[in-house]
Formats: sequence, C-alpha cells, structure tokens
Amino acid sequence: MFPSRQIADRLHQCFAAFRAPRGARPVRAVEQEVHPVLAQQAVAAVRAGGGSILQIACPDPTAEDEARDHHQAVALRLVRQERWAELSRTIRAADAKRSLTPGAMSIAELMAYGARADVVLAAEHALIDGRPDRNAPLLAGIEDLELVLEDSPEDYVVAAIVAQAHMDLGWAWRGTGWDVEVPARNRAAFAAHFERAEEILAPFADEAATSPLLAATQCALLGGSATDGRAVADRYERLIDLNPENPRPMRAMGNHLLPRWYGSYAELELEARRTASRTQAVWGAGGYTWVQFDAISCDDEACARLDLPFFVEGLHDILNRRPDPYTTNLLAAYCANSIGQAFSGNDHADHVRAQIADCAGWIVREHLTELHPMIWAHAARGFDNNLRVQCPTRFAASGRDDAMRIITSLFQGEIAAGKRVVFTETGPETRAA
Repeated sequence: MFPSRQIADRLHQCFAAFRAPRGARPVRAVEQEVHPVLAQQAVAAVRAGGGSILQIACPDPTAEDEARDHHQAVALRLVRQERWAELSRTIRAADAKRSLTPGAMSIAELMAYGARADVVLAAEHALIDGRPDRNAPLLAGIEDLELVLEDSPEDYVVAAIVAQAHMDLGWAWRGTGWDVEVPARNRAAFAAHFERAEEILAPFADEAATSPLLAATQCALLGGSATDGRAVADRYERLIDLNPENPRPMRAMGNHLLPRWYGSYAELELEARRTASRTQAVWGAGGYTWVQFDAISCDDEACARLDLPFFVEGLHDILNRRPDPYTTNLLAAYCANSIGQAFSGNDHADHVRAQIADCAGWIVREHLTELHPMIWAHAARGFDNNLRVQCPTRFAASGRDDAMRIITSLFQGEIAAGKRVVFTETGPETRAA
C-alpha cells in the first residue's frame, strides 16, 4: 500500500510547492451537502405555525436531521477515540444492510463523512480564501489517515474513508470555478489528491461490485477524470443497482451525463429511461424523474427535451411509495423554487418549467404535513452542494419565508373566502377563521 516511512515524503513532495504565497487568487472551498457543524446548529428561529391563516409544524430538528447528526457524530467520536476497528465494523454492517436514513441517505456514507470530518474541515478552513498560511498543517490530518490505512491495508472501509478524504481535500484546493480560473498550483494539488485516491481504491475493485460505499467512492472519482458518458453510466449503474432505494446516485448520474460534464442529451434521456426500467419495482416511473431531477434544473436544453408526462408520473410514483415529510418537502420545494423560479427566456424550457412548477400545488395539498425550512432554502439556491452557509438560522428563516409565501399563494382562494389552513398529520385542512 503506502509505507509509513514514505507517507510524509510523498505528500510533502506533492504539495510543498503548492502552498499559496501571499496574494494568491482566492479559491472557494467545497462543502458537503451534510455539514456536521451546521447540522448540529438548531434552526432556532423557525418555530411551528405561521400566523392565524396558515398553520404548519416546523419540527426542529427534523427526523432526518436527527438521524444524520447521530450517525455522523458516532463516527466522529469513534475516530477521536481511535476505535477504528469498531468504526469499520459498524460502517461495514450499515453498508451490507443498505441502511438509509428516513430521507433515504446512505448511513454508511454519512458515517464515512463523519470519520473524516475533522481532517476535511481543518483543511477547508485553511484553504477558505485560497491563501493558506505557509505554516498551515494542511497535511497533518491526511498523513494520520494514511497511517491508519497502513495499519489496515485490507480494510475496504478505511480505504474508502481515506480516499474520500483525499478527494475532499482536492476539491478544497481546486474550488468550483472553471479550469481557466483555477491557479496552476491548485489544479496540481487537486490532481495529486485524486491520483492518490485512485491508488488507494485500486486493490478493492472486486469489493466495489458488492459494496455501495466503495461503488459510491468510485463514482466520486469521476470528478477528477476525463471519461465518456458510457463509462460514467456504467459506473453509476452498478451503484444504483446495489441500492436502488437510494435516489442520490440517480441524481448525480443525471448531472454527470450533461454535455458540460461527460455525456450528451441523448445519453441523459437514454439512461433516465433505462434507470426507470431497472428500478420500476422500487420507484415506478420515479427513476426517470430522479435522473432528470438536477440535470433539468441547471440546463435549458435538457429541460426543453424532457418527457414531461413521464417526469410528472414519476413525481406521483415517488410520493406514493415514499410519502415521508422529507421527500414531500424536497419535491414541493424543487417544483416551486428550484424549477418554478428558474425561468430563463428559453421558451421551450420555460414551458416545461411552468408545468413542473404547477405540480407543487397537488404535492402540498395531497402530501405535505410539516415544513422543513432548510430544504426550501437550499431549493431556492438550486441545491448547490458548494454553497457556504454563514448563518444557518438566517438561512433557514429565508427558506421558511419562501415556503410560507408559496404555500399561502396555493391556498389564496380558501384564505380569501375567510378560511384558515391548518396542516395536520394527514395533510392540510381548511377551517373557519
């Protein structure tokens, strides 16, 4: 693997020249969708209710937040106590069972992030403006993880955690700008981290055929490679088939099949249909919807080419099979905010967007029971995983304001007639004011 005496030499050789001198161009660091620090901060300003005419519960925290916080915290605690063998067994068990949170997020992946969180967050903090101090300990954390890997060279869980940490650090160096905007030293550091991640994962190719955690880590490597749409689709197909109840790989595949990444519009449509066929027993037509979900929100041409009836059928099938509050808020916020506020002037795409936005009406009326402000806030910003949230409380409050405004507009007829709308465990009810 990676001998202990060579760890410091190799990493310092890779990165000594990349320490940003004074005046280096700022590079924004990348954050994960689930940030353990932010997740622990309660959305204190968001409370149940919303005035006398519209009342809806805002649980703080939500069941999904509690589950994510718990699994990340368990992993973080085990790492800090150097109980790596116990951590590996716990993640391995969750991976084998395909365990998911109430919102269908992989528990194995959540714990893998918690395990590397200290290392990644420290590096991201040092690289937050692209000008790390010359004495910043950028390599200390990753060197420690490499030592753990050396002690457990055949443990695929440890390998996945260390490889993911390298990729996170690579993105922290690179930022999210176009290649021409990224300084050469940062691009080189990005490439070196991804090359090391690929080396770490190479001996575990066989295990990736049965482990969703390893398969997801292999898919994450795509961010540092130049490949074609067929190879991308094949890699994601393996991951999706290992755990079809997890929709996130479908969403990621759709995004990576856009022409701006590795695919084409024809490949996107083909793989969306193929995924719907393979996952029909789980999602009905929902597989098509999940694959197109993020792609059409950021690409006019993909949106204009969408098979709209198939997509809407998928929305219905998703909620019929998973009518939980997290999924309901996700789809309602997506239709109303991500799509409904994204009109671009492209007539064909905007026609499709308008009809998807209209779906928010039946989703709210038929399925919504409680409000998750954070989801609505992220939806308003296109579910940007690279978004740096400075104040979770204000961010959540902005989501709550958006949601209350949109939901109120959906019930404007009832409200104008003097009714008030109360959301219960079975959905909204209109009552006398």
